[in-house]
Amino acid sequence: MNEIIKGDLLKIISTDIGWDKLANKTVLITGANGFLPAYMVYTLLFLNQQIPGFNVKVIALVRNRNNANEKFKDYLHDNNLLIIEQDVCDIITLKSDVDYIVHAASQASPKYYGIDPVGTLSANVLGTINLLNFARQKHLTSFLFFSSGEVYGQVDEAFNPVKEDYYGYIDPMKVRACYGESKRMGENICVSYYTQYNININVVRPFHTYGPGMQLNDGRVYADFVADIVNGRDIEMKSDGSASRAFCYLADATIGFFMVLLKGKPGEAYNVGNPDQEYTILELAETLTSISTQDLKVIKAPVNDGVQYLKSPLLRNTPNVDKLLALGWNPETSISTGFKRTIDSYLK
Repeated sequence: MNEIIKGDLLKIISTDIGWDKLANKTVLITGANGFLPAYMVYTLLFLNQQIPGFNVKVIALVRNRNNANEKFKDYLHDNNLLIIEQDVCDIITLKSDVDYIVHAASQASPKYYGIDPVGTLSANVLGTINLLNFARQKHLTSFLFFSSGEVYGQVDEAFNPVKEDYYGYIDPMKVRACYGESKRMGENICVSYYTQYNININVVRPFHTYGPGMQLNDGRVYADFVADIVNGRDIEMKSDGSASRAFCYLADATIGFFMVLLKGKPGEAYNVGNPDQEYTILELAETLTSISTQDLKVIKAPVNDGVQYLKSPLLRNTPNVDKLLALGWNPETSISTGFKRTIDSYLK
């Protein structure tokens, strides 16, 4: 295993979350190939390696088995990992018991919003209904829905950092709303099943999360920047860089996800982000070039990359995380440390 990832996993499992609740349980994770849920899969299987007799089973639901075989190549002979290839919107015929469901299947990259809006919204709406109907057949302990900070829409500056009970404007007639609106609907589907069928649900709303394993052609600006550094290129700014975002390192975020799954109050949503690490896009670019071992610089460049990317209208996007802090969460990783670890994970 990559040493950077192994170090992250050691940090994650050393956090006092109540891991014993997962011992001898089965966890179904949809979209398991994805950047965020893959670290949850790694964490669970790593717990088995580190704690004798822990024996948590992971069912990884993916759309592409070949990608999953590559993503989880260190665990393909592990009897505690079962990979299922199917669309999350299709009926799930799994017969085994399931104790926890993590629904993270989603097209989260903005590059898909313009070219496949129907596919983007389907996993968040139809997939969520499908999974919750499946959950009704099981003696489920908890269901965790991966939403997004995008549900807040255009946040008035007076409400930043944004709390879980504030919502700004989203124009449903703009195709980019396929993501934010469907995440909003997914959340309401979850709370509706909680109210009507007593299925314990929680919602996490990740903000800008980065770390080992993110796709460098993802389409998001910080992935582009890491790709530039890894490939020894100057960072090309395609805006004035004045927009600001709160950046959370993947290991810190993963601790937050598990904390909500195991300790969150049912029927509640929790922001997962690091408001202490809020920087403008220009500041982020300058930080990355400063930590590079190469003589790279930040330059302005025209937008002409052929990608149908629908940029966010938000100038500032940062979360209030008081609810998650109250559960005992404590994000510790600075952007200089986190992005250095991220870059190193692609070079080692």
